Amino acid sequence: MQAVNVLIVDTSSWISYFKNKKESSKIDSALSEGRVFVSPIVVSELLSGKMTDKNRKDLESFLSELPLTSMNFDHSVKVGKLRSDLIKKGFSVSTPDAHIAQSAMDMDAYLISEDKIFQKISKVIPLKVEGQK
Repeated sequence: MQAVNVLIVDTSSWISYFKNKKESSKIDSALSEGRVFVSPIVVSELLSGKMTDKNRKDLESFLSELPLTSMNFDHSVKVGKLRSDLIKKGFSVSTPDAHIAQSAMDMDAYLISEDKIFQKISKVIPLKVEGQK
């Protein structure tokens, strides 16, 4: 079952969201409506940063409340194919970024990211990318 108007937030936008302590109407609205999903890779990336034990515990608690995107075998096959297809089109995309993009496409979700690669590849794949504000 898929939520309506799902929003997937990339690591770069989560970092800005937490660091700036500013309200992001898109993220805040989606959080309050239960439409935000998080990639397991984004969880790992966020928790790999330097932080106090209390901040890590708080972040873990926050992230644990969010539903995860899929990481099953079929999804992993799609991620590999997406990377291969993008390389053929001249784009070098990391496996984590390909996973995040594929997750958004699988869920027909919008991706919020400050990483410019997503804007670039959205011109050649059916990826819906939005800005944070």
